[in-house]
Amino acid sequence: MNSNKWVTGCVVGTLRVHKQSQNSDIDIRLKKLVDERECLLEQIKKLKGQLEERQRNIRLDSLHPEDGVLQNGTDVHVMDLQRDANRQISDLKFKLAKSEQEITALEQNVIRLESQVSRYKLAAENAEKIEDELKAEKRKLQRELRSALDKTEELEVSNGHLVKRLEKMKANRSVLLSQQ
Repeated sequence: MNSNKWVTGCVVGTLRVHKQSQNSDIDIRLKKLVDERECLLEQIKKLKGQLEERQRNIRLDSLHPEDGVLQNGTDVHVMDLQRDANRQISDLKFKLAKSEQEITALEQNVIRLESQVSRYKLAAENAEKIEDELKAEKRKLQRELRSALDKTEELEVSNGHLVKRLEKMKANRSVLLSQQ
């Protein structure tokens, strides 16, 4: 029974963690299974109590036989009731075991999904870091481009002035040569 308390504690703890993050289908199914498990445990307790009560009644009836035929009839009836109760108990035990298996499978699924989430978070953080680095590199390259364009423009203006001076010098030389 201690393992049941531990499993219940684990499941409740897991449910609390998942309620904080999000209500997913797995969380809902896990909660349903826990509720169903608790209901089945309660039914088993009730049926065991009924079975014990009937067994006590059978013992009391066998201690106080009122009528032999009635006692035999009661025994058959009680045996049928006991068989039905045992069948119900075994059915509920089977359902309980099945629910516990489903809970275990869902817990493993939750663990797997949590590890996936952590991997995705890490990948997203790395992608954001790379994005920030790329943005910084882009800003640096844009500054260098603006600087290069400004320098090119300055050189073109300077080149234009030099070309005009050269033309003036050529014109002056032509004038000097023509005067000689």
